[in-house]
Amino acid sequence: MPGTLVAMPGVLPEGEPVPRDGSLPATATRAVGARGFGVYVHVPFCASRCGYCDFNTYTASELGGGASRETYADSVLAELALAARVLGDSPPPRVDTVFVGGGTPTLLPADDLARILDGIDRVWGLAADAEVTTEANPESVSPESLKTLRAAGYTRISLGMQSAAPGVLAVLDRRHSAGRATAAALEARDAGFAHVNLDLIYGTPGETAEDFAASLAQVVDAGVDHVSAYALIVEDGTRLAARMRRGELPYPSDDVAADRYLAAEAVLGAAGFSWYEVSNWARSAAAACRHNLLYWTGADWWGLGPGAHSHVGGVRWWNVKHPSAYAARLAEGASPALAREQLTPDEQHMEDVMLRVRLASGLPLDVLDAAGRAGAERARDAGLLDAGAYARGLVVLTLRGRLLADAVVRDLLP
Repeated sequence: MPGTLVAMPGVLPEGEPVPRDGSLPATATRAVGARGFGVYVHVPFCASRCGYCDFNTYTASELGGGASRETYADSVLAELALAARVLGDSPPPRVDTVFVGGGTPTLLPADDLARILDGIDRVWGLAADAEVTTEANPESVSPESLKTLRAAGYTRISLGMQSAAPGVLAVLDRRHSAGRATAAALEARDAGFAHVNLDLIYGTPGETAEDFAASLAQVVDAGVDHVSAYALIVEDGTRLAARMRRGELPYPSDDVAADRYLAAEAVLGAAGFSWYEVSNWARSAAAACRHNLLYWTGADWWGLGPGAHSHVGGVRWWNVKHPSAYAARLAEGASPALAREQLTPDEQHMEDVMLRVRLASGLPLDVLDAAGRAGAERARDAGLLDAGAYARGLVVLTLRGRLLADAVVRDLLP
């Protein structure tokens, strides 16, 4: 499968307990930010739940007591203060990227998003060229709110378009109209955002080739400099999965997903976009999402918010999921972290291979063991790896290799 829709999982993994104060092993904090440092902020609020969504999000009726949008920024800033204490003797040299995701971050007032960003800058300091992204649903922004965000220091916005076809949006339970996403993209450019992304989902039941072609045409016409396109994955427990079990909708087809991916590559390539990760295209190197590149290249980041994941020096941890539990722990002066794990060298190697193989910049052959290099040679001979890059000592997927990226990764790992 060329790409999958990913976000924080609905079910958190198991792990070892986290100290009440959130302190980290000394080994984890020796070189914080040496490979880059990012901050992720999770905003878990949505106006309604999309049928395919398995992310850690809550509508107003699901929040219960102890949490609200009105006090959410204060809780995030409380965790930020705790993070500053944890990294007090070994802070990152700078914050390279900030990414506010959700949920729908722009359900918070723009002033609250500005206050969170200012807090990050005051605690650790934003790099002079920091990339600052917020996700948004197209119907949750206006020209005025976009101008406020841009004035506050946000440099990039990622809009959840998903499709230009009304029927596909209806199956996905999206609220915005077919043209609203591209209109919002134009508003963002007018507000001064140099970098605008549109997200697409392909392979939705009932989507035709013509529907996807229309979506791609709208993306190109919108003048954005970044596009993410993911194959629909049907998660257990979602409304979409229930509809498929009842036979109301067919399950997605891998063959259709591959056709859609090839169509995306053809249209976006002709429009001046280049792939830099299997599911992501940018008009230039400057338009690539630097925050995601931090994830994909093993850098450090602190995740603020319920259910958010963090990684510092080979230690990964995750916060409690529900906003009420998150706020309660912080109010008590305790870390909101639920559990953590220390990645072994083998686990770090496996993740490095899995992620960097998906990048156009490639994976150095010399990080593979003998069995992995033999697998890479087989993949090259099968036309899944670029022969020229291979000769230069890099594992780089061909177009066919991108369609079979998971199989290539399996062949490179023991």
